[in-house]
Amino acid sequence: MINKRLLVKNLLAHNDENSFYDKKRFIAIGQKEGKAKFLKHVCALANSNPANNSFIVIGVEDEDNKIVGVDFFDDSKIQNLVNAYLDNPPLISYENIPFPNLPEGKVVGLVTIKSSKKVCSLRKNIWKYYGGMVFFREGSISMPKAYDIELINSNSEAVANIELHARNNIELTLDGVIDFINNRHKDLESNYKVFKEQFVVCWAGNVKKVKNQTYYSRVDIELINEQVKLFYSALDEVTISFDDHSFTTIEYVQLGLGKKQQYFPLEKIIITFLNNGTYQLQSELIFERPEYDKITLRHILNANNSLLDKVRKNIPLKQAEKNDLKTIADTYLICYLNGFEEAKAKMEDARLLVKKSNPEVYLALKESLRILRKVEYN
Repeated sequence: MINKRLLVKNLLAHNDENSFYDKKRFIAIGQKEGKAKFLKHVCALANSNPANNSFIVIGVEDEDNKIVGVDFFDDSKIQNLVNAYLDNPPLISYENIPFPNLPEGKVVGLVTIKSSKKVCSLRKNIWKYYGGMVFFREGSISMPKAYDIELINSNSEAVANIELHARNNIELTLDGVIDFINNRHKDLESNYKVFKEQFVVCWAGNVKKVKNQTYYSRVDIELINEQVKLFYSALDEVTISFDDHSFTTIEYVQLGLGKKQQYFPLEKIIITFLNNGTYQLQSELIFERPEYDKITLRHILNANNSLLDKVRKNIPLKQAEKNDLKTIADTYLICYLNGFEEAKAKMEDARLLVKKSNPEVYLALKESLRILRKVEYN
């Protein structure tokens, strides 16, 4: 098993970006330009490494390799994005790697790309890239190529050595469990479970019991052997169950208008541990959108838009308006789920407006946009 934190360190220590490794300060696949650039790099790395894995490390300064981290990114449907835009798409995974000294909720993103061993190309137009374009890596740059297109194996030995040096051991696993329980989450209820005598899953969170059902908030779940965060949330509530072979979480989101709030199941994630020393992660979106009267929602949408205008112009808010601002993420989300598509752009605007002035509302908007991303990919 590969310790992904060691893998990131070994990649960063391997000179600079090259034909099997790229690094980014962040990616913005919620925007068309960011999505296009991400797909370009995935295509180029897949074509330049047909016989081995290639990687993108996210949350690292380009100039000095300083690890600054990014927000936890739990989009398990990123393969769907690649499949939709690329012909002969590679297998792709996005993992969240915790690092010491990063703020709570910040991780390093690791994208692993495994080529289909066929030429990968854009399936359709996106941003300024045209359908049919093929990209390869030339040094540290992903470049289009129109002729002499041939897949060449040239990095197998280098990647194999990097992955070999990132292999796990018992000491690292024990240190990871002790650090998780005694240091990082000493203020929360923590547990661990060993699967197949090889895998150790730790989880922690605030516990609430309702009708014989245990819910966790502020949840952090980590696969210790590989130093991978499987789940992290500052707001939502989660149920956890497991048997000898699998570990299951169901994430709930609280939605509603005014005081009429209720929890809706959003996504089920099942991690199955196999006898051959591997594991599989399967996710299923189980969300059913709440439906509300369209006339009422149009009124709420207009009121939210007026409230944003006041925030943008620094006009003092009345107490009732301050209360409405606290729920603006939920109400915009409900509007969008009921067909008011302009609500998503307004949520992006609101997130930028309140980022410094109202961290609580900013965090709620981030969570709502995360939910939208999951729903859209499905």
